[in-house]
Amino acid sequence: MATTHKTRMLIIGSGPAGLSAAIYGARAGMEPIVVQGLQPGGQLTITTDVENYPGFREVIQGPWLMQEMQAQAEHVGTRMMWDTITSVDLTGPKFVAVGDSGDIYEGDTFVIATGAQAKWLGVPGEQELSGKGVSACATCDGFFYRGKKVVVIGGGNTAVEEALYLTNHSEDVTLIHRRDSLRSEKILQDRLFANPRIKVVWNKRVESFLADPANGQLRALQLIDTQTGAESEIETDGAFVAIGHAPATELFKGKLAMDESGYLLVEPGTPKTDVPGVFACGDVMDHIYRQAITAAGTGCMAALDAERFLAEREFAEKAKEEA
Repeated sequence: MATTHKTRMLIIGSGPAGLSAAIYGARAGMEPIVVQGLQPGGQLTITTDVENYPGFREVIQGPWLMQEMQAQAEHVGTRMMWDTITSVDLTGPKFVAVGDSGDIYEGDTFVIATGAQAKWLGVPGEQELSGKGVSACATCDGFFYRGKKVVVIGGGNTAVEEALYLTNHSEDVTLIHRRDSLRSEKILQDRLFANPRIKVVWNKRVESFLADPANGQLRALQLIDTQTGAESEIETDGAFVAIGHAPATELFKGKLAMDESGYLLVEPGTPKTDVPGVFACGDVMDHIYRQAITAAGTGCMAALDAERFLAEREFAEKAKEEA
């Protein structure tokens, strides 16, 4: 039988943004509910080594970090729900979400922290070697390839920016693109072509990622020439898939303002969406930085603004009653 869960702050998503919002909300007495979603803990649960989150001298594990965040959120009063939201009603005054379980969640405020997922090529070996030489985030993992040979796959802004960033760590960066020209902005292309550490391989499609049988790590990429069909291999220590990200905003189409890529639009410098009382944080509204620490920061902002929203509304209602 379906159950209705009521809270002053309903949070969808359990990555760094959602859990940070929960921690701040719980400490403010909002008694938040976090609906964890399809990937509890967010993208960090599929990231092995984390070396850029403040507070840890040694490399830590992504899943461990998310377990600690969840434990902290629960310790201060957050209710964690193992469910996936399938529909939402944001017309108010209560915000309502329905879970795959059939349960109903009602929130006086609504925090969206559903994140974004890297787009993958979908070829053999890609997912098996994720974290073993294959990555979708140069900023996150580039440091581990100091002095090693790396490749970047893609032809847009993301790919060019990743290739340029990786030259901070590697003197041998190869950009692989399936066409004979890049789609990125000209200023980025100029920087790319002027960098002696980067070479570009044109008209090649990645057919598969190949593992070294000795250690299970990435050894090479199998390529197909898009013009001739000829096969080739390129050996590498690391491969970065950089064909963009897709925000998890399908639920909110027609309900909240989005940009052309599906990222939720917020008031500049805030997590406020175009619906009062609904806030967005983390990668679902950030297509630029996409870091755990920035996601956590916007989660904090969402909780503080949600608390302020309720306080102002309750003050206005009380003033109206006394008038």
